[in-house]
Amino acid sequence: MNKKGFIFDLDGVIVDTAKYHFLAWQKLAKSIDVDFTEAENEQLKGVSRVKSLEKILEWGNKSISEDEFMKLMALKNNDYLSYINEMDENEILPDVSRVLNFLIDANQGISLGSASKNARTILKKVNLYNSFEAIVDGNDVIKGKPNPEVFLKAAKALNISPDDCIVFEDSVAGIQAANAANMISIGVGEKDVLNQANYVFKDFTELENSFLNKLIKNK
Repeated sequence: MNKKGFIFDLDGVIVDTAKYHFLAWQKLAKSIDVDFTEAENEQLKGVSRVKSLEKILEWGNKSISEDEFMKLMALKNNDYLSYINEMDENEILPDVSRVLNFLIDANQGISLGSASKNARTILKKVNLYNSFEAIVDGNDVIKGKPNPEVFLKAAKALNISPDDCIVFEDSVAGIQAANAANMISIGVGEKDVLNQANYVFKDFTELENSFLNKLIKNK
């Protein structure tokens, strides 16, 4: 039997926590008199908390002390956590459960590969924690995407060669990381944004079981 490794990013792929990040970052930015747009927010997707705050400071042309920086990061995280605390199964994006169940029934390797340090909490909140054989998140890696570390660790946790892994990602950095890991990259989102991916689907409703079957059978 062909056993492949299917690795899923979390934010924007399984659940839409990006909106909560945006609200929390926006609140923080306002508190230091920086305005940023939804378009700029795209640049924060899949990026670590430190990098995100650095970008916001850059946009506002601000410089702050190391202490203040750490304080702001903690504040942002607390705001974000208060949003995700309210999450439930309704937050799972359309057809994600169908895809996961199809792969579970087909006895495929399923892992999470996310920059989020709250990934386990979120998966438990939306009742998907047990769908994953392995979880690699921001607590397990040193280098953020586009470095492939998170996906290589996920493949290793599944005991499946990177060449036999398929990654679902909604960010440019994530697609670049999957490509660097020599995995098949599947973009979930806009074709013009995720044009470096091997395949792009607007969301999982466009991704049919027959396509998943092809990925599994692909030597």
